Amino acid sequence: MYNNKVEICGVNTSKLVVLKESKKIELLKKMKEGDMKARDELISGNLKLVLSVIKKFTGRGENLDDLFQVGCIGLIKAIDNFDTDHNVRFSTYAVPMIIGEIRRYLRDNNSVRVSRSLRDTAYKAMQAKERLMSANQKEPSVEEIAKELDMKRTDVVMALESIVEPISLYEPVYSDGGDTIYVMDQIGDKNDDNNWVDEIVLKQAIVKLSEREKKILSLRFIVGRTQMEVANEIGISQAQVSRLEKGALDRVKKQI
Repeated sequence: MYNNKVEICGVNTSKLVVLKESKKIELLKKMKEGDMKARDELISGNLKLVLSVIKKFTGRGENLDDLFQVGCIGLIKAIDNFDTDHNVRFSTYAVPMIIGEIRRYLRDNNSVRVSRSLRDTAYKAMQAKERLMSANQKEPSVEEIAKELDMKRTDVVMALESIVEPISLYEPVYSDGGDTIYVMDQIGDKNDDNNWVDEIVLKQAIVKLSEREKKILSLRFIVGRTQMEVANEIGISQAQVSRLEKGALDRVKKQI
């Protein structure tokens, strides 16, 4: 899978097992009761998840064994902090933790120097992000991180952008039983320093729309369909499409 490399850090990746979600929850509950064998089984049963994530960081000259070890640290943090009382898939919680650990490693080994104050802000933002994830069992928004630190949103975004390489907003990282996870927290634009900040806000505004509104905007402005074509596909009138489209765009504009 990785240049025909089967063994990473002494682990034969071709023989790794994948745990079902129900088994993960069972083991997590046992671990919370003090069963360390359950913890070990959880780690070994999620190593393929780590492999799926580090695949996105290959091609940068980094040693795969190093990336795998760092990814495992993120996995262990996720296992130790996951709350089974929240209705969230373990992979949905773990993937950002693994990504964050790898990014910290790449950041600390980056030859490009970042100012001390900007780096300190970024460290605080990452710590606040992990605290919020642990408390809420979901990825926090930029606004939530900024509020936690009592800072401006733009300052937080600029600090985080300064220490990581840009990743596509819509790049899929991992898919677990149809539940695809995307890297959607880093955007860059060389032409306009403000565009990437605005695009993060746009993404968060769109997330708040209904599924029907998202589909209409996608068909209209990404696929390029007419309102009549959208109406026929969804099964509503053109007037309804026009009304829903206008309402969705108005709400997005207000968010921005």
